Amino acid sequence: MQDMQTVFNEIREMKKEMKGIREMYKDALAQTDDYEKIVEEAKLLRDKKKQIETKVQGQMGKSYEKFEDLKSEVVANEELLNDIAMTTLMDGKTVEVVDEFANKYEPVYVVKFKKTNEIKTEEKA
Repeated sequence: MQDMQTVFNEIREMKKEMKGIREMYKDALAQTDDYEKIVEEAKLLRDKKKQIETKVQGQMGKSYEKFEDLKSEVVANEELLNDIAMTTLMDGKTVEVVDEFANKYEPVYVVKFKKTNEIKTEEKA
């Protein structure tokens, strides 16, 4: 198995290369005929779509408010479910849930790294 730091470094290098290519792509798009015009038209259509959605949400009144409340509760309960699953896993127990049709669900664990504010200083001897 490869060293975790080596793989991390490779990912960072690939992301740097991707960033350069993405910038070239955006420059090429900007130089293409009608691209800016189409982007502006798409923005206007998105704005019009948002206006229509807002109008319909207002017309639905309490029903749409209930939808938004349920959406927030689902997010909170999914976070709670994740916490319970991690605790259960750390206790060495099997993590599994079953739906109303007897379908079993097992968790998918994801590890992500985020930059910390800690600054590493190297001491010279």
